[in-house]
Amino acid sequence: MTADSRLVTAGRRRKGGFFGRDGGVAYIFLAPWLIGLVGITLGPLVASLILSFTHYDLFNNPTWFGLGNYHQLLVDPNFLQSLDLTFTYVIVTIPSILVLSLALAIVLDRGMRGLGLYRALFYLPSLLGGSVAIAVLWRQVFGANGMLNQILLLVNIHGPSWIGQPSTAMYTLVLLNVWQFGATMIIFLAGLRQIPKALYEAAEVDGATRLRRFWHVTVPMLTPVIFFNAVLGLIRGFQVFTSAYVVSGGSGGPAGSTLLYALYLYQQGFTDYNMGYAAVLAWVLLVLVAALTGLMFLSAKLWVFYGDQ
Repeated sequence: MTADSRLVTAGRRRKGGFFGRDGGVAYIFLAPWLIGLVGITLGPLVASLILSFTHYDLFNNPTWFGLGNYHQLLVDPNFLQSLDLTFTYVIVTIPSILVLSLALAIVLDRGMRGLGLYRALFYLPSLLGGSVAIAVLWRQVFGANGMLNQILLLVNIHGPSWIGQPSTAMYTLVLLNVWQFGATMIIFLAGLRQIPKALYEAAEVDGATRLRRFWHVTVPMLTPVIFFNAVLGLIRGFQVFTSAYVVSGGSGGPAGSTLLYALYLYQQGFTDYNMGYAAVLAWVLLVLVAALTGLMFLSAKLWVFYGDQ
């Protein structure tokens, strides 16, 4: 064996194997992530699945309950109500955010003065909107003596307590979510910057009006961005909790009109201490969001256009 071959063989020994020199270093750097994956994600996931078959109140040891918690879903009116309200919330908020964000992104894309300032101002609610402080402020704005009613009094209109009426309470939450359109708008703005100008020029030469250029050039080229924002909106919409909890005072009222799914899950787990049933609700949420996301990916083949297609 020559000197060169011995060097190659030694190098392979150092690199080879699961705990080889290079492999050992790699796994040392991966260790924090692996520990987090097992201890923070996979471990609790498996534990919650096991707890979903038990009766557990946080204070006593879990007792086996079989499929009892799953059967309770079928006869629980609050489960169906919270699911219906959450679907309504998602169906209303996603199109509203997409339309508003795209409209403002198109306006900002024209290169107006102070573009950076406007982008920062529009993006600011996205940074603050999920906080408890903003939800408390929202409760004050739409209360019986809130800012909105004070403004309406200037024109002799006596407004109701918008968060105290079952017919309007949900839409105050919708408005709060739509108000956080900044992040979606920034993504749309980046997408608009990627559309080749030659496509607009060709359409204009062919006599296409501004509306036709928007519908036949802008929208098809933005479908990947629209799809991305819609998927994120779907996932976030089913997890909304803070605003519903603060605005309703944790009750989901009035008359259950703001009892979104995540809030109902919290009530079962940390108010009624019914952790087994809360685990079932969490798994139903996981499966539901995964199924809806999967359906969106399947439908993307029909309407999402990529430049290399």
